[in-house]
Amino acid sequence: MPVVSRRTLLTTALAATLPLPLAACLDKDADKPATGADAMRLGVGQISNSVAFFPLFVAEENGSFAAEGLTLGERPRLGTGAKLAAALQSGSIDVGAGVMTDAFNLFKINPEMRVVAALVTEYYVDIIAGPGIAATAADGPLAAKVQALRGKKVGITGPGSGTEALLTYLLKQQKLDARTDVTMVNLGADASASLGALKAGRVDALSFFQPIGQQAEAQRIGRILISPARGDVPELRGALHGVAFTTQQVLDRKGPAVAAFVRALASAEQAIHGDAAAVGRLLQKYQTTMDPATVRALVPVLQQEIPATPAPGEAAYATSARFHQGSGLVAAPPAYAAVVPSSFAGS
Repeated sequence: MPVVSRRTLLTTALAATLPLPLAACLDKDADKPATGADAMRLGVGQISNSVAFFPLFVAEENGSFAAEGLTLGERPRLGTGAKLAAALQSGSIDVGAGVMTDAFNLFKINPEMRVVAALVTEYYVDIIAGPGIAATAADGPLAAKVQALRGKKVGITGPGSGTEALLTYLLKQQKLDARTDVTMVNLGADASASLGALKAGRVDALSFFQPIGQQAEAQRIGRILISPARGDVPELRGALHGVAFTTQQVLDRKGPAVAAFVRALASAEQAIHGDAAAVGRLLQKYQTTMDPATVRALVPVLQQEIPATPAPGEAAYATSARFHQGSGLVAAPPAYAAVVPSSFAGS
């Protein structure tokens, strides 16, 4: 069976999600600054309700978007990074909330991709082991934990995703091949479906975003085997991971609206670093299926992973770029200055 490149997958997704002929001939004034009500209206999409996008929820709940004069739509949950990038490329949305893998994938076909905000500065994807992986593996070094995945079925959200990126990177470190030494199973971003697959034994492990690992442990159907965010993969500490990204065309048309969006995120991220009880109540509202004990456990984790400011830092970007190059997902990551506009950059 021929191997399909990630670029081909993304290009196919772009074609599949273009909204009818209208997308082929976008607004005739697409290159002009937006005016009137449209100037402060943004279409924002996100992959899922993972913890990376909690700042958007907090900004909405706290009225930060409204205080900035922004009008947002319903923020569609698009399921995969490829679909998120496709929606952004087609003009269906103005800003995408995803991970750096998605941003890098879009850059391959659109060098005008721009990263405007940091949502999470730790790699918040975990490797979660099911009953089919020996419990003793958790006590070994990182190399032994990765070797425990050999020959196993590992669930990921989809091709070209941050969940695939982590698995590929870890296997490559141990001279294993993600194409032959494991079987990757595409599960989409639905939390209940991924947990159901682990519980039923359709997969032996998951490479999935938080809080899937915490939920698996609470339900006693799995355990977190490898967690970059807790320091299990030292090379990934402080990596820029969850991001909001857009295109230069959107910045040219709606620059003030995007700036207002980032200011609202700044207010939300500051709130997340505030009173833990208040953050817990918001997190419970965001993740309604999580039990209270898991919510309490997650609050300090999020306060560590979510930055106090959304300005994307150059060091965090460099860590992410090295990871993506090391995993083989990005041959030559673009320079920080090429994708992070100076007005949004951090130190």
